[in-house]
Amino acid sequence: MKITVIGTGYVGLVSGACLAEVGNDVLCLDLDQEKIRVLETGGIPIYEPGLQDMVQRNVAAGRLHFTTDVARAVQHGTLQFIAVGTPPDEDGSADMQYVLAAARNIGRLMTDYKVVVNKSTVPVGTADKVHAAIADELRQRGAQTPYAVVSNPEFLKEGAAVEDFMRPDRIIVGASDERAILLMRALYAPFQRNRDRLVVTDARSAELTKYAANAMLATRISFMNELANLAEKLGADIEMVRQGMGSDPRIGYHFLYPGCGYGGSCFPKDVKALIKTAAADAGLNLKVLTAVEDANAAQKHVLGHKIKQRLGEDLSGRHFAVWGLAFKPNTDDMREAPSLELLADLLAAGATVTAYDPVAMSEAQRVLGDEPRIRYAQTPNEALEGADALVIVTEWKEFRSPDFELLKARLKQPLIVDGRNLYDPAWVRSQGFDYLAIGR
Repeated sequence: MKITVIGTGYVGLVSGACLAEVGNDVLCLDLDQEKIRVLETGGIPIYEPGLQDMVQRNVAAGRLHFTTDVARAVQHGTLQFIAVGTPPDEDGSADMQYVLAAARNIGRLMTDYKVVVNKSTVPVGTADKVHAAIADELRQRGAQTPYAVVSNPEFLKEGAAVEDFMRPDRIIVGASDERAILLMRALYAPFQRNRDRLVVTDARSAELTKYAANAMLATRISFMNELANLAEKLGADIEMVRQGMGSDPRIGYHFLYPGCGYGGSCFPKDVKALIKTAAADAGLNLKVLTAVEDANAAQKHVLGHKIKQRLGEDLSGRHFAVWGLAFKPNTDDMREAPSLELLADLLAAGATVTAYDPVAMSEAQRVLGDEPRIRYAQTPNEALEGADALVIVTEWKEFRSPDFELLKARLKQPLIVDGRNLYDPAWVRSQGFDYLAIGR
């Protein structure tokens, strides 16, 4: 099939590369000339395991192309995937300007049947707005070119996005046009050879499904974080509680790990957008999700509070090693990362920091700017030199089995503040460490 993907950000680039991988002819459009230049020369603008090799392989095979030419992009694909950003406005609602601009470009330039696929995370009712925007452009041209609009939300985990796309657990297609549904079934057939994972709904239900899924996962995280804070006060171990809860098949073990808060491009933005949509479009106050958001905001300060409780409110003259800056492992994404709140708390109290992350340090430097009180180490052990404590923020695999003797030798005092519960408390304490974890 000939496919156009509008937007070469996280969702667009992964989708385009994976669709090309199974033999489709994919053209990716982006108005950022520098981003297209990087892609055409073999690079990628984001870090995602396996993605660069897939992009290079399909470019070499002639199945994946990049352009800044809008007219060429609209002409190319029968399927037009809109995968542009929907950043939050100041009030928390999703900014739809890029989605609607893409729709208008399609309506302005299309000359044959198109299936316009909303891949971006968008508020309920966006398919109707996209349909209306295209209709308006066609009306201005005096054209009656047929088209359909489909909602096809993505369910990609950063750090495992290629695997998620190639082996999906579900494919949601929100559409009423039978021709469009048949095309979507044909498109996704290579990704579900062993059983049918495609669920057809109306467009609004598909749009709400995406927000509902992310909101549920965010709720589980905040719920466990609240329980972890309670466990500490009551003298319980949240890890034992987690195992007891997860053994109930109605609950399961996924997303029951407490920590120092969630971040990234999806959960914070989507929870805010769903709360705003409910209030603005339905007059509803989503009390559970409001609490989820509040709990997560508070949880990002838990590590700072633990450090101050142990070392005092004034951290002037104190120096800390921070392991992990990205909001989660296997990505360089710093959006809404808990590390940002921790660093702000430490600096506000007078401390200095040496940080290490396997892939996110360049992005962290871009986000944090030229902050002289934050240095960056090339290895985890280098970050330890002269530190009063080690603070673990992101659960990268390379942090799971450190040399504790070396840690003790390099730290000024044997204090580990673990925001991801990587270690067994009894064992770490038996090695002579003061170990502060979450809910343990």
